[in-house]
Amino acid sequence: MDIMSFCSKIDVLFAMPSTVLFLLVGIFLTLKTGFIQIRALPYFVSLIKNGIKGHHTKKEKMINPLHALLTAMATTIGMGNIAGPSIAIAMGGPGALFWLVMYAFLGSVVKFTEVMFSISLRKKLPDGSVLGGPTQYLRDLAPWLGAWYGAITVFLFAGWSGLQANTLANVFYLEAVPKWATGLALAAVVFFALTGGIKRIGEIASKLVPCMFVLYVSFASFILFQNPSALYQAICLVFNHAFHPCAAVGGFLGATVFMAMKTGIHRSIYITECGLGTSSIAHAMADTDEPRDQALLAMFSVGADTILSILSGLLVLVTGVWSRGEFTSTLVYEVFRDFSSDLGRWVLLLSITLFVLTTVIGNSFNASQSYAAFTRYRGMTRYYIFLSAIIFCGALVEMPLAWKVMDVLLILVAIPHLIGLVLLTLKHPKLIK
Repeated sequence: MDIMSFCSKIDVLFAMPSTVLFLLVGIFLTLKTGFIQIRALPYFVSLIKNGIKGHHTKKEKMINPLHALLTAMATTIGMGNIAGPSIAIAMGGPGALFWLVMYAFLGSVVKFTEVMFSISLRKKLPDGSVLGGPTQYLRDLAPWLGAWYGAITVFLFAGWSGLQANTLANVFYLEAVPKWATGLALAAVVFFALTGGIKRIGEIASKLVPCMFVLYVSFASFILFQNPSALYQAICLVFNHAFHPCAAVGGFLGATVFMAMKTGIHRSIYITECGLGTSSIAHAMADTDEPRDQALLAMFSVGADTILSILSGLLVLVTGVWSRGEFTSTLVYEVFRDFSSDLGRWVLLLSITLFVLTTVIGNSFNASQSYAAFTRYRGMTRYYIFLSAIIFCGALVEMPLAWKVMDVLLILVAIPHLIGLVLLTLKHPKLIK
């Protein structure tokens, strides 16, 4: 049995239980917090206006709360927002976009809970370094659970970065750029950022995230609103097929309701990281004594992921490229290439380059934190070299295999983490009240 067949069997085995678990945990925490994603909106606005409380000094091993937020967003705002929705639709039909957005709404509360525990239960070492995130807070529940999470995410983050490199290399390959050249350039930039430490990563993220967000939203909106009737029909398709099977159209082979649900939810977890706990690692570095405020910033940051995902999904529906039936991560690139001016194509290439760069830097930092939890920051340079090698190799791997392997790693991380998160919520109910 080859790797592809083995991963496919694992994916099929856990498809139903994982999808149900993701939904139930999101619903449970939404009810537990009294729909905090709705009622905390006014307070979030005041946080943006007035700043977060409890930020006292500039500590060498920590970063300011806004940089922590942007560093975390750098890992979620990436190629997942561009490729994820289009792949979900290509596999599960238009209804997959509905379930993707639905889980983003429920999952935002999961992210709130993750960051609350990440800051409240973090550990500060004598040299000022911070150990935070799921590897640390799961140990409060069971040491072996934290060790399992840390061990798997050491490879998950590395593979995630390789997957981002794979998508970027596939896009630039269509522009006649060799895949090895894209992989080598990305690996070199990431190694430079990692050896500069968390402050350099925070500075890079805070500058690039707003720029790439505005660029992509502006040009995507321009394409969508060129044909309002097609946009309306695309929105109708999303809602119609969220609860009804999608018949074969063009090269699309059709999909059941469960396939739409499963594909949409799993891609949403990739995009938002809600339920994986991974984005809480950067938030644990925040120089703040107010876990709640930082958690609220994290929760509402999911809104940016959702906006980008909706735009990307609607782009492939409005233009009809989803029905070509190809399992590829370059559908949105094809939209900009075929339905936009040359300027739009180059804007997309610039945007996705920034998306991938910041995502890979953020993921690689998170990987190094998982590694540091085991080694207490010993041998970090060797691990940075390992990450850079994975990024380079990821650019050369066949795309379907890369996604299937990452689907299995996602299940191995998300299921025990979500169960642990629920148990921690029951153990420390006051932390998320």
